[in-house]
Amino acid sequence: MPLVVGICFRRSGKVYSFSPNGLTLSKGEKVIVETVGGQELGEVVAEIRDIPDSRLVAQLKPVVRVATEDDIARFNENGAMEKRAFAVCEEKIAEHGLPMKLIRAEYSFDRSQVTFSFSADGRVDFRELVRDVASVLHTKVQLHQIGVRDEAKLVGGYGTCGRKLCCCTFLSGFDAISMKMAKDQCLFLNPAKFSGACGKLLCCLRFEHEFYKEAHEHMPEVGSVIMYNDAPAKVMDCNVIVDDVTLQTRDNTLVHVPAKELKDVQVLPKNAFSLNTKPERDGDKEDSPRPVRRRVPELAPRPAATHSTPIKNRFRTHKHDGNKSQRKDNKQFQPKTPAAPTSDGTVKWKKKD
Repeated sequence: MPLVVGICFRRSGKVYSFSPNGLTLSKGEKVIVETVGGQELGEVVAEIRDIPDSRLVAQLKPVVRVATEDDIARFNENGAMEKRAFAVCEEKIAEHGLPMKLIRAEYSFDRSQVTFSFSADGRVDFRELVRDVASVLHTKVQLHQIGVRDEAKLVGGYGTCGRKLCCCTFLSGFDAISMKMAKDQCLFLNPAKFSGACGKLLCCLRFEHEFYKEAHEHMPEVGSVIMYNDAPAKVMDCNVIVDDVTLQTRDNTLVHVPAKELKDVQVLPKNAFSLNTKPERDGDKEDSPRPVRRRVPELAPRPAATHSTPIKNRFRTHKHDGNKSQRKDNKQFQPKTPAAPTSDGTVKWKKKD
């Protein structure tokens, strides 16, 4: 089995395996290693160990030497050159009017090339930009488009918890995160509540998921019915943080029980639980007579209204002509005029001719 040593090139960056090349290295030492892009200065984060051949993805690159004071001084000078390269690239981006946001500029240790990291909504044609920047810096130029997660890792910041972002402190990679993880952790399913500075789901949902998964294995499932104090009870909530289970009894009372007391609990069918909707009162007696309900007599139906006039003649019809309204020739609705009073004092009406 080959010997490998873990090297990291930036804080909270990915750990790469290199061959120690017969050197005795300890954790925290600065070393010069050979990479695909040339020599780089890195830090030992994992001590020398044996690994099986099946875990090797490619041929191991060697560690050249332990970094000297001159190597560290050269590395610091590269940092000052990166600021100038960043300003030059930003100026050229503005001249070309490219829709891209420059994030970082990084020189290789031997200054043979400079790498620019940028973010953009879509693909950007930066061929002209590369030629202009290379003519000013007189070195090889590479541009890498990164996503929002890598942008947050390079820029840094603080999360909703008040601490520095996990991706720029101790996480070395990004794993897949799903809404199911938030559901398993009993979070309110609102992405705005558990989204990070990058706009994606919080990274802590991923590396805390295993803890919640193991904790739920020792707790009853929410919604299940269990036997508690010789009576069925329904599981309403499971609090993993305080190791507490909330139960609902048949008299609609919520009881908080430590999860360790429910390890060997008996699980019942869901139809075995029902609430006592009519609890017995103190003054009620089983043999007390029931009140007599009096039957209300039914009222006779109201007779239907009768009309001597046909339905078609009950309503007036109007013929609209401009702003005037005229009645149709209908004798049923002709106005009547009073006649002379009779001998008994009554007045008879007659139709108008």
